[in-house]
Amino acid sequence: MDCRLGCGACCIAPSITSSFPLHPNGKKAGERCKQLDENNLCKLFGNPKRPDVCHNFQAAEWVCGESNKQALSILTELEIITISD
Repeated sequence: MDCRLGCGACCIAPSITSSFPLHPNGKKAGERCKQLDENNLCKLFGNPKRPDVCHNFQAAEWVCGESNKQALSILTELEIITISD
């Protein structure tokens, strides 16, 4: 599956613990990444400063669902589950 351009759910729902531009202490779950532009596209895409967790993310139906809203819901739930463990 290819990413839905302009979705941005994977840049909002998960926490990121590593430092990256504009987020020296990472970012909290549910916080909009400061690297998302007004079209929900990553300004660091293809840049080596992009966090590994972002670079390694693979869009898949079970994660992204059928809409941007569903992707945000699924990724938020996955974040909650992994924090609880």
